[in-house]
Amino acid sequence: MNSAKTLDEIAAVRRSIRKYDGSKDVSREELETIIRFAQEAPSWKNQQTSRYHVVCNPDIIAKLRECLGGTNPQKTEGTKALIVTTFRRNIVGFNREGVPDNEVGNGWGFYDLGLQNAYLLLKAAEEGLDTLVIGIRDEPSIRALLNIPEDETIAAVIAVGHRAEEPQRPPRKELEKIATFY
Repeated sequence: MNSAKTLDEIAAVRRSIRKYDGSKDVSREELETIIRFAQEAPSWKNQQTSRYHVVCNPDIIAKLRECLGGTNPQKTEGTKALIVTTFRRNIVGFNREGVPDNEVGNGWGFYDLGLQNAYLLLKAAEEGLDTLVIGIRDEPSIRALLNIPEDETIAAVIAVGHRAEEPQRPPRKELEKIATFY
């Protein structure tokens, strides 16, 4: 476990890892811990529609890695878990009649899941685990491989493991370029 204690310290050590040490394991208990923490994130009317399809079996991990696009299969080599994050659509952001409450509609499902995923990444870093969020993937193949229900929208795949290298912190934009104060 890393020694980071404050949220600032955790954010400072968390990186998107693209090279994993396959000799170090990740336990089911560690995965349960980071998912339970993710559940603490807020959600639209506390609907909690985010779902996590956790793959720990090495044979299924190998098949799932084949469903990742671009160079992501190479970037996830050595990872000990892949978590497919989804949300149940047409619930958050919709009224009881199934009509969107505003122009965002199912965007609120992505928003809620994004909040939970952020909590998951931060808790993983606190626990000494490393992650990579992957958006380039073959959605139909992943859905078929894991038998993910049709009412769930697949948003991302998160690799979980232990880093094999120490990446540099990428620069951040200046506050004046991203924030407007009134």
